[in-house]
This record gives sequence, C-alpha cells and structure tokens, in this order.
Amino acid sequence: MIDPSSVTHSVQLAVAPVFFLTAVAGMISAVAGRLARIIDRARVMEDRVRASTDDEFIQRGLMELNYLRKRGRIANWSIGLLTLCGFLIGLTIVFLFIGQAWVAEQGHHVAVFSFLAGVVSFIAALACFMWETVLATDLLNFNVLEMDRQMRH
Repeated sequence: MIDPSSVTHSVQLAVAPVFFLTAVAGMISAVAGRLARIIDRARVMEDRVRASTDDEFIQRGLMELNYLRKRGRIANWSIGLLTLCGFLIGLTIVFLFIGQAWVAEQGHHVAVFSFLAGVVSFIAALACFMWETVLATDLLNFNVLEMDRQMRH
C-alpha cells in the first residue's frame, strides 16, 4: 500500500526538475528560431547563386551556403541534445516518483544518473548554441564598414 504522505513528498521532489524542463523548452524554441532563419537565408542564397552570372558573387554565395549548412547542422545537434536532455529530465521525474513512492533505492540511483546526464546534455547543447552563434558572425565582412568610414573622411 502506498502511503499518502510519501506520494506528497514524491510529487514535491518531482516538481523541481520541471522548472529545468521549462528552460530546456525555451532553449529549443530559441535554437529552432535560429535554424528557421538559417534555412530561410540558405533558400534565398541558393536562388541568388542560381540566378547570378557574376563569378565573384557565385563564389561568395557558395561560401556562405557552406557556412549556413554548417550552422544548420550545429543547430540540429543542439536541438537533439536539448531533446535528449528533456527526455532524461523526464526520466528523472519518473524515477524520483517511483523511488519515493515505492521506497526503491534503485529508483534514486537511476534518477541521479539521468539528472546528471540531462545536465551534461544541456551543457553540450549550450556549447553547440555558442558555436553556432560564433559561426554566424564569421561570415560578416567588416571591410565594407571600413570602406564606408574611409569614404566619409
């Protein structure tokens, strides 16, 4: 028989990781938004490269498309890691509840492992997110800004 006070305590334990799930959902939304912008930009560049006859523009466009492909892959990895994180945190909640409700020692051990694995997955996803944002600025050509500044003086 399950003790009602034990169930109450289980629910209290399981609610804490839910806040982490909220952060994961927010990150997935942010990265998915960036991925959508990458895809939109790639479609525009593909159309422009196909329509262009300027070899210099075509080369720059192809270089940008390669960057966009790399950024898209990194964003996909980030989303995958965040999804894995969410799954592991969900398992943590389940095992905390099971471990508390049925006083199963194994449930607590698995909960600790799944929570730590979820945190590692979240950290890896953040690293991918940072890598993608750094790549986003690599393609910018600040020489154009310098030319503008020189023309004004």
